[in-house]
Amino acid sequence: MRKVLLPALIIIGASLLIIRVFYLQIIDDSFKLKSENNAIKIKYDYPERGYIYDRNGVLLVANQPSYDIMVIPRELNNTDTLEFCKLLNITKDDFIKRIEKAKVYSPRLPSVFLAQLNKNEFAAFQEKIRKFEGFYFQKRALRDYEVDFGANIFGFITQVNDKLIEKNHYYKSGDLIGKQGVEESYEKILRGIKGVKYFQKDKFNREIGSYKEGKFDTIAVQGEDINLTIDAEIQKYGEQLMVNKRGGIVAIEPKTGEILALVTAPSYDPGILVGRQRSKNYTKLYHDSIAKPLYDRGLLAEYPPGSPFKIMTGLVGLQEGVIDEQTTFVCNHGFYYAPGRFQGCHCGIFGPRSLNVGIYKSCNAYFSNVYLRTIGKYKAPYAVDVWSNHVKSFGLGQFMGYDLPTGRKGKIPTSKTYKKMYPGWGYSGKTIISNAIGQGEVLMTPIQLANMMSAVANEGYYYTPHIIKKIKGEKIDTKFTTKHVTTIDKKYFPPMIQGLFDVYNHGTAYALRVEGIDICGKTGTAENFAKIDGVRTKMQDHSIFVAFAPKDNPKIAIAVLVENGGFGATIAGPIASLMIEKYLRKKITRTDLETRVLNISLQGRYAKLGGLSEEVKKQLRIQDSITNSKIKAAQKLDSLKTKKQ
Repeated sequence: MRKVLLPALIIIGASLLIIRVFYLQIIDDSFKLKSENNAIKIKYDYPERGYIYDRNGVLLVANQPSYDIMVIPRELNNTDTLEFCKLLNITKDDFIKRIEKAKVYSPRLPSVFLAQLNKNEFAAFQEKIRKFEGFYFQKRALRDYEVDFGANIFGFITQVNDKLIEKNHYYKSGDLIGKQGVEESYEKILRGIKGVKYFQKDKFNREIGSYKEGKFDTIAVQGEDINLTIDAEIQKYGEQLMVNKRGGIVAIEPKTGEILALVTAPSYDPGILVGRQRSKNYTKLYHDSIAKPLYDRGLLAEYPPGSPFKIMTGLVGLQEGVIDEQTTFVCNHGFYYAPGRFQGCHCGIFGPRSLNVGIYKSCNAYFSNVYLRTIGKYKAPYAVDVWSNHVKSFGLGQFMGYDLPTGRKGKIPTSKTYKKMYPGWGYSGKTIISNAIGQGEVLMTPIQLANMMSAVANEGYYYTPHIIKKIKGEKIDTKFTTKHVTTIDKKYFPPMIQGLFDVYNHGTAYALRVEGIDICGKTGTAENFAKIDGVRTKMQDHSIFVAFAPKDNPKIAIAVLVENGGFGATIAGPIASLMIEKYLRKKITRTDLETRVLNISLQGRYAKLGGLSEEVKKQLRIQDSITNSKIKAAQKLDSLKTKKQ
């Protein structure tokens, strides 16, 4: 048997090899195509990218025709460089650099010499292109933005780099690819499939017809259209409200996790990143290290959440059984949590606070006591991890898995955190008590704050936030339709929701009510420090507000953060109320709030961060002084309204 086995294996192997060689050389001539590429010219037919619509079918992003000048270095012959450069308004040095780059890519293959000519530029050059051997036009589609907002959502289109070409052979030099936003997340769906045409050339390098009668040619397939979850109307409105401010607004539909608005400020018109000025404009945006218009604050900026985090502190306390609705703690403008250690509070006069009062008055003393009881229930370091696991079940302290290519996970401290911070000695709840009120080591992004409110609105569950609503001919990822249940029992949410409702009825957001809409919300003010000339300096606090509405069957959950905005009810709160009314009613009745927000500019406060001339800083400080006067007047009016209740 052994004598037969070895010869048999040799015969079978040789037979398979002969069959494969016969197939490749006689039957399949696709390799012949590659071997003959010196006599073959390849042209690509670029498809239009898929259109982008909002949740209501409003067209946001379409396409427009554009033309690239392609070059094959090997075919260049006696080019009149001066005339060529004059036609395209480029320098001779620029011409030489582009030719050298094309040669590095390939002397024989076409590459982009000059991209994205408009109709007028194309018409002027088309008349004389016959004079310039080695150059030809290639038509393709560029983005045509139907709106002047949502740049952070869409992203932009740019040329692929050499590193990507090496990694992904679909792309060739000069190809376009989506970067940032949905253009990057859904690149494969939006880009379509390139068509390829092969042309045979004679010995004089002239095209003499289609190779093999078009046997290997393929047709371009247009990219698929997509519908986003975004509501174009409130996205635009949110960006208007954030003019002359920095921060983010994130609105989510609680029952689905669909992102209704994703605002970052400052932003820019997406149309400036189209055409030959794209590179120049992008460079300007990229190097703006002060305002950071390319930085999506709704997804990337990590802030101390401040008082909205008291919602978590209260829910964990209820779940762990250390408090109930009737449990009270005394507040005397704060409380001494350790000898010589006093935590201040601004919730009102001396007296006992229940859960409901603690929420709508935003009492630091109440929630700090709840936190101490929660941590004190278990032995360290396990106690911190019990608390941390409850909080993380709301999607906090982790990457949330949404369908946008950027983001940060925030921070929810664990026992490991404090082991590193306090090596060699123990710590207690009193050491880390700032966590109770959303300061300390807790950090959250605006989208995490909005998702937290979605989970509260749903009484204990949420869906992964996402921005894709519909893809033509495809289903969206099932991870966006999978329910995530928190560790807090459903029975503990109604008292918390009632407290949030009373924030508008009796508490810190009383002056922000919208007639006929039952809003549940929470104001927040987060301490803010910045390095100025190398010194850690206390800056104006961040203004934070979270909310959902209506109270029953919520349709929108929202988080608003305005950097250096001060108290939560001053700027962030009015923005939240306005956004909610705009979404639910499609109109605004609280025009007083709208006027206040639109007239507020915080550029003077931001001027203190540097990067501006002294004269500009001086002008902005004057403007800021006027703004402060307006804010104080609005606060005084709000206070009078609250006292009249």
